[in-house]
Amino acid sequence: ISVKKMILTFEKRSYKNQELRIKFPDNPEKFMESELDLNDIIQEMHVIATMPDLYHLLVELNAVHSLLGLLTVVDLLQELTDIDTLHESEEGAEVLIDALLEGQVVALLVQNMERLDEQVKEEADGIYNTLAITENMAEFRPGLCTEAAQQGLMQWLLKRIKAKMPFDANKLYCSEILAILLQNNDNTRELLGEMDGIDVLLQQLSVFKRHNPSTAEEQEMMENLFDGLCSCLMLPTNRDRFLRGEGLQLMNLMLREKKMSRTSALKVLDHGMIGPEGADNCHKFVDILGLRTIFPLFMKTPKKMKKTGASEKEHEEHVCSIIASMLRNLKSQQRSRLLNKFTENDCEKVDRLMELHFKYLEAVQQADKRIEGEKHEMVRQGEILDDSMEDEFYLRRLDAGLFVLQLICYIMVEISNSGISQLQQRVHQILNLRGGSVKVVRHIMRGDKL
Repeated sequence: ISVKKMILTFEKRSYKNQELRIKFPDNPEKFMESELDLNDIIQEMHVIATMPDLYHLLVELNAVHSLLGLLTVVDLLQELTDIDTLHESEEGAEVLIDALLEGQVVALLVQNMERLDEQVKEEADGIYNTLAITENMAEFRPGLCTEAAQQGLMQWLLKRIKAKMPFDANKLYCSEILAILLQNNDNTRELLGEMDGIDVLLQQLSVFKRHNPSTAEEQEMMENLFDGLCSCLMLPTNRDRFLRGEGLQLMNLMLREKKMSRTSALKVLDHGMIGPEGADNCHKFVDILGLRTIFPLFMKTPKKMKKTGASEKEHEEHVCSIIASMLRNLKSQQRSRLLNKFTENDCEKVDRLMELHFKYLEAVQQADKRIEGEKHEMVRQGEILDDSMEDEFYLRRLDAGLFVLQLICYIMVEISNSGISQLQQRVHQILNLRGGSVKVVRHIMRGDKL
């Protein structure tokens, strides 16, 4: 039968079912037959999910509105919004998504989830499929994350994440959707902060302070929650909530416990202390004796990072960034405590800093050599080096270690200018010894070619 006819049949049966339900609310057998008829046509309509170019018919014949009124169609909606199908026909997809959003689809889906009981397998699956619909729509149109979050999704996700239920696929999926909502979006970050979401994230993560996740899925959830927290800390108002929620104390403990959470805790600290808005967190970190935790990680990059999939470079980048943020933000007595760390044990931390300096200097020089070779070859073949190529090369230099190298040089300059003569002497002594120069350090800070 034609798609148009199918949709009209659906509309008719949907209307009839509704009528009977209103007429005989307490007498299910009176509307049972119409329910089965309706269900049959909904099953048939799954075929439309293979024809996205006909989605406009669903909208024109007003079927989207009826679909949104029915809770049994979650799996049909999930198929209709399947991301590969949506990309097959951009026009069909746009029309469908517009109509769904106009019908406040997210608010309806959230109300629906509120009613479902996850003890019942079908209803738990319903929640999973509902989350899939929101993920599909957000992937197709990232701009809708703000609306979705405001239509109750954020609140529902936070409630579900902190529900006292055993870990399962739905909790994992919630953490994933939450991370997606918070990605590059200040509106949703603000909303989460206002809903005390920072506290929820910290509570959920505190489980991994002394215990590693027991499965790969649970580890994935932990990473999603950490990612969400890092996203939130991009917003200055959330830094304060993190500080008040004792986030620094939790991250500091995680660094000491040497569990899997350590790698991500380091990333969170970096996000929380960077820039002028990180000043309060920097001071607090020194007050809770964080220097005792961070410097051993600076002196020696842990070997056991394979499990969490973090690289040596990532680790060294976060540690150097944290130290650089503290040098930039700390005042008075806390600043002195930080600088004194560099004089301890015959300036061993300066020696380590210089070791890292030459390690990354070499990596960047090698990358520059490769890039110069490629440029030469391109010019030889008559290709034009435009701005986007130059940007591409610059990103490759950052990736090769230029970013970490700039942080290290910033630390070198700060401790040399701190007024503690032994620090300046040691930096210059090692630079001269290994053929480095202050001029190169200046070039690096400016991002010039080496």
